[in-house]
Amino acid sequence: MAGNEWINGYLEAILDSGASAIEEQQKQAPVNLADRGHFNPTKYFVEEVVTSVDETDLYRTWIKVVATRNTRERSSRLENMCWRIWHLTRKKKQLEWEELQRLANRRLEREQGRRDVTEDMSEDLSEGEKGDGVGEIQTPDTPRKKFQRNFSNLEVWSDDKKEKKLYIVLISLHGLVRGENMELGRDSDTGGQIKYVVELARALARMPGVYRVDLFSRQVSSPEVDWSYGEPAEMLTGGPEDDGIEVGESSGAYIIRIPFGPRDKYLRKELLWPYIQEFVDGALAHCLNMSKVLGEQIGGGQPVWPYVIHGHYADAGDSAALLSGALNVPMVLTGHSLGRNKLEQLLKQGRQSKEDINSTYKIMRRIEGEELSLDAAELVITSTKQEIDEQWGLYDGFDVKLEKVLRARARRGVNCHGRYMPRMVVIPPGMDFSNVVAQEDTPEVDGELTSLIGGTDGSSPKAIPAIWSDVMRFLTNPHKPMILALSRPDPKKNITTLLKAFGECRPLRELANLTLIMGNRDDIEEMSSGNASVLITVLKLIDKYDLYGQVAYPKHHKQYDVPEIYRLAAKTKGVFINPALVEPFGLTLIEAAAHGLPMVATKNGGPVDIHRALNNGLLVDPHDQQAIADALLKVAACRMRHPQWQTDTPVDEMAAEESSFNDSLKDVQDMSLMLSVDGDKSSLNGSLDYTAASSGDPVQDQVKRVLSKIKKPDSDSNDKEAEKKLLENVVSKYPMLRRRRRLIVIALDCYDSKGAPDKKMIQIMYDVFKAVRLDPQTARVTGFVLSTAMPVSETIEFLNSMKIEANEFDALICSSGGEMYYPGTYTEEGGKLFPDPDYASHIDYRWGCDGLKKTIWKLMNTTEGGENSKNSSSPIQEDQKSSNAHCISYLIKDPSKARRIDDLRQKLRMRGLRCHPMYCRNSTRMQIVPLLASRSQALRYLFVRWRLNVANMFVILGESGDTDYEELISGAHKTLIMKGVVEKGSEELLRTTNLRDDIVPSESPLIAHVNANAKVDEIANALRQVAKASVGM
Repeated sequence: MAGNEWINGYLEAILDSGASAIEEQQKQAPVNLADRGHFNPTKYFVEEVVTSVDETDLYRTWIKVVATRNTRERSSRLENMCWRIWHLTRKKKQLEWEELQRLANRRLEREQGRRDVTEDMSEDLSEGEKGDGVGEIQTPDTPRKKFQRNFSNLEVWSDDKKEKKLYIVLISLHGLVRGENMELGRDSDTGGQIKYVVELARALARMPGVYRVDLFSRQVSSPEVDWSYGEPAEMLTGGPEDDGIEVGESSGAYIIRIPFGPRDKYLRKELLWPYIQEFVDGALAHCLNMSKVLGEQIGGGQPVWPYVIHGHYADAGDSAALLSGALNVPMVLTGHSLGRNKLEQLLKQGRQSKEDINSTYKIMRRIEGEELSLDAAELVITSTKQEIDEQWGLYDGFDVKLEKVLRARARRGVNCHGRYMPRMVVIPPGMDFSNVVAQEDTPEVDGELTSLIGGTDGSSPKAIPAIWSDVMRFLTNPHKPMILALSRPDPKKNITTLLKAFGECRPLRELANLTLIMGNRDDIEEMSSGNASVLITVLKLIDKYDLYGQVAYPKHHKQYDVPEIYRLAAKTKGVFINPALVEPFGLTLIEAAAHGLPMVATKNGGPVDIHRALNNGLLVDPHDQQAIADALLKVAACRMRHPQWQTDTPVDEMAAEESSFNDSLKDVQDMSLMLSVDGDKSSLNGSLDYTAASSGDPVQDQVKRVLSKIKKPDSDSNDKEAEKKLLENVVSKYPMLRRRRRLIVIALDCYDSKGAPDKKMIQIMYDVFKAVRLDPQTARVTGFVLSTAMPVSETIEFLNSMKIEANEFDALICSSGGEMYYPGTYTEEGGKLFPDPDYASHIDYRWGCDGLKKTIWKLMNTTEGGENSKNSSSPIQEDQKSSNAHCISYLIKDPSKARRIDDLRQKLRMRGLRCHPMYCRNSTRMQIVPLLASRSQALRYLFVRWRLNVANMFVILGESGDTDYEELISGAHKTLIMKGVVEKGSEELLRTTNLRDDIVPSESPLIAHVNANAKVDEIANALRQVAKASVGM
């Protein structure tokens, strides 16, 4: 093409202006195209076309263009580059529009959900109580006084709890977890969360009344990592150190490493999702063994179950939900960082579509795990109030307004129709101050660094920490104030924006040095792609801005070096910065403040509350490069004039703001999970400050103030009498399951187009029976279970029609996990089967049958636009024959109008209803069972109830099935998939986004396949092979 000066000019304007210039021009009035006399095409292109395009993305291409000598090739590259910019801009605007549409639809759905809840629950309220509608909640004018009214009624976890002997389970799956020499910063998965959970385990074990704490993590036996991560157990502490407390053989805190996934590979957290079920089964086995051991030591022969199961992050939260459901004990969740918030931040950058983000970060599976965690959690521990309002508020499963209404109704004893919202409690992580050395504000401090590294008078330098030498060797003038950033090299930590802000601000470069502590590295090429990309960009930016001698970036540091790094920055009168896109809490900000460093921090997340409490710096928009530079310049210059950052915040305002932390601690005595709090104000540094607690300091350990006792509700006398009458009809002998060592579970979902069971399933049953009985020795200890979506009456009728006795099976899991039967054992007069009453009680948790019926009928008869389909017939009809006390069944009359499971679950969660919906029987039925009920969880119940290890179960499935099919494939059990047996399942009604690869492992030695026409000996051989393969794992 002839002449490219205009393109050349545009690109030069873009690349020379930089992000700060673009941001500055954005704030100006838009260009008036009609004013041709003053129209600047370059300015118009920069403002209207490439707004917010980061010039560093195109820097490499621009260098190649400049170096090109051939005129035609140069012109071609310039043109391609211009179109690339245009494409990026259009893509970003499209993503922004789609996100705005999604948020608008979500707001409408949330409001509709609140109106439905208010309408459904208003019938139970008196006229005076109807003002408590979801949309009518008023914020109290004096929140501090209102909070303090309830404190006197709450019990404080104190030394009088020493007689208790609790067993607590913590779960943190990803990263490398060990008690000593933690490799923090080794990769994006081994960061602050690892330190937090290890210190929390130690802190809990030292509390009076806590006997044992187990921290579950993944066992990694890989040459890529240290051998210590392959050890099955590691002791952290030996238990309470107080005199007079009996320390038992198994007391204290331990890291328990559960093997799951590939044994010889260290996997990043995004790749662990398909193996979650396998972890749950392994953790369940450990809990059952430990309950027996602790029962012998402290339980008087009775099992000692976990007091609470605390999941950390989405993967552990998902695991904790399943594990707590299997054991029927309360669950606590700490999110640390949240998927929906991360998705919003990535979409805001405009560089990746939602599909690309999901492919990289498995973000949709992570969000689903967080929603499932909210379903099961009694309590959610957050670091800040902002996390509750602006981050958890993005989730379907939590609504601040609805939570307050449901809590108020529960206090008054008014029926909530099965609706529930988890409690949110603000507990800042806290820190250990034992390594903090207070900085003195004396004239000698100015010359101290000079004397340490060697003065101008020729005196020899004093001994200094090794990490100081590692940092100062990068710096031409180490006496200048240090801007310190300490984080792993993760893209979300935003280190590159900080470096650009420093490099492009000449006054800042002249005033201060920049020190980047970016974890530990040996070879950048061996690091993960994300971390390596950040480090490479850092090195290129240092070269681009010629920052040699002004930026320090040491390769290694130990955990014990961190306090020394803070001390070095403090001695230079430096500044600490955390520029992360989102920071869940920001513990490093408190650590830096304890060493006398002011802060510049992101305005997104925990730093907002820290700044409100400490008032020792400035908050900035992490996307605004110029704002970061200005804030650093301001704080560093002020630091030179005033070594100690001064606060001018009135004490009364600080107290009022601080009291807001206690909002979610109010009225906790009404929950099944009883918490202990006192009337003292929350502290940002109290969690692990044992010295302050032991010396009588009013700042209490936040862990002591939250984890208290869990009160198990007393059974009503009428319920006991009714249960006694029911059990009179139960045969006294135990089911045969108690004597089984191996279990064959037939869970084939073979149905015709009307949902009737396919007769070919009977022949497969016969073949499986014969295959197992080929070996008489194993046949004696092998039992059979039939797992089906059919009700028990239809199941028995089907078996009898094919001349199979129900007694051939040791257990029947019916109604998609809604009921459990033991043929030949639990029977009434006349031979009618009697359901397991313990299982019925087990799954009754948060089951709101009446509220669900009303809401589901309304949802299924409402169009996508929110209007009732009055003119058309209902797409569903209640199936009375298949319904029972713990299963609501509907016939699907019009499959085209059936809502997908993820959509239905979203709307139920927004209305506070927690359950397990599914489509089954060839998409002809929709069944709703309790949250803790499912066919996969029923197998874990058999493990807990009859000690029949899940690892010794063989589950026989088809290639497809009901929408709970995925849950049955993965886990510690062996799976035999029969190809061609199930012609059509119900999975197309499961989700909008296909997440199967993130739920089911693509390859596993625990999964085997046979053809539908497989002979008896082929089935027997497949069962033997999958059993042998699992032994070698």
